[in-house]
Amino acid sequence: MRAAILMTAVCALLVATPAQAVAIRPDTIALPNGFQPEGIAIGSRHAAYFGSRATGDIYRADLRTGEGRVISKGPGTASLGIKVDRRGRLFVAGGLGGDARVVDSRTGAVLKSFTLATAPSLVNDVFLAWDAAWFTDSTNPVLYKVPADLRGEVTRLPLTGAIRYGTGINANGITTTPDRRSLLIVQSNTGKLFKVNADTGATTEVDLGGESVANGDGLLLEGRTLYVVQNRLNAIAVVRLTADGSKGRVTKRITDPRFDIPATVARDGDRLYLPNARFSTPPTPDTTYSAVAVRP
Repeated sequence: MRAAILMTAVCALLVATPAQAVAIRPDTIALPNGFQPEGIAIGSRHAAYFGSRATGDIYRADLRTGEGRVISKGPGTASLGIKVDRRGRLFVAGGLGGDARVVDSRTGAVLKSFTLATAPSLVNDVFLAWDAAWFTDSTNPVLYKVPADLRGEVTRLPLTGAIRYGTGINANGITTTPDRRSLLIVQSNTGKLFKVNADTGATTEVDLGGESVANGDGLLLEGRTLYVVQNRLNAIAVVRLTADGSKGRVTKRITDPRFDIPATVARDGDRLYLPNARFSTPPTPDTTYSAVAVRP
């Protein structure tokens, strides 16, 4: 009788555990005080990686528990946009440092560094496509192409055509069109999306039917749905694109009271995770930071 009761209890625990694990997954991930997060990438086994604007440190968090630690000490300059590839390598945009780094997500070792610009620049975001990492520069009308095998030279691709750089943050988030034949970038200060020919750098404005994605920051493309983080508006614009990315329609905006100027976005399961950059909060060593999860 006791054996039967024990077996029943064990079976109930085994059945309940997965559901309980999902139920207790935190909706808010605490990041280190003073960290100043900007970029996020999510890899295998629910591991999220965050870059620090303050020091360039890389912080890894387990999205199932919220626990984490710094895995890679930064160079003292920013780590902004960040993406992880299937080999577990993190490609990191170096901000005002004008550089890019490739970091082993398991050990935190810097595998290679690239100087992208020597003049004043803001290397802001990165996307992986066609065996390369593509970096935006919010100061200069150019994309930087770093070969994914980490061999060969960095290619500079001047942006021409419709885009016009002005005062403030220009090209920021980057991804591809749904058909993966071109790149997409958002220009923060104008609220426009642009389609970019990855061979020539020629740009054409995406027709949003009169809508704006002002303060556009990180981009996440899923199928033909593009999520555009509008940082200072504390919103995510959800854009339905045509296959070639030439037109789009803003179908809704996602907001949450926990948003405090989110910068970038990545998905894990049925949730979108966004680090709160808190750009309007004066940073101190004790300033608190977090990432929050929402369901689209």
